[in-house]
Amino acid sequence: MPRFPKMALMLSTGILMLAASSPAVLAATTVQVRLWDKGEHAMDMLSRARPMNMARMHSMMMSGGMMMGPMGITASVTEVPAGEVTFSVTNASTGLLHEMVISPVPGGTTELPYLQEEMQVDEDAAGNLGEVEELDVGKSGRLTVTLTPGVYLLYCNIPGHYALGMWTLITVAP
Repeated sequence: MPRFPKMALMLSTGILMLAASSPAVLAATTVQVRLWDKGEHAMDMLSRARPMNMARMHSMMMSGGMMMGPMGITASVTEVPAGEVTFSVTNASTGLLHEMVISPVPGGTTELPYLQEEMQVDEDAAGNLGEVEELDVGKSGRLTVTLTPGVYLLYCNIPGHYALGMWTLITVAP
């Protein structure tokens, strides 16, 4: 039998109480993310989609144009504090597979590394920080990442989906 079981119990209880009250132990921020489209025929608009770059993305964001596409990503918040962030992602489509990738948005006028022939973002060049891969219709997944202050792009990288509006921006505040 341990010699100091009562002291060990008191010590561990005190540590648990201290940990529970410490701000450093606060739960991660959770962002609800909804992947959506306007039905299985949403891909029909791909032939009319213009190539994406950072200037076009910024222009669309400022005008609200990205919400006019046949596909999109809706986040429950657009700004989160720096630290651990959990993305709870749901594919709300009625017929299409979707995914969510997160990458940092570079400052300045840097072009987004979009591979026009593949109709996808070059995830490695964009700095893929993680993803919830290929969710079937109605399915959900989670991704937890630690983010520093800056702007981040959430996007679907299934061919053609990004160009059809499946992206949104998240700002991480200090």
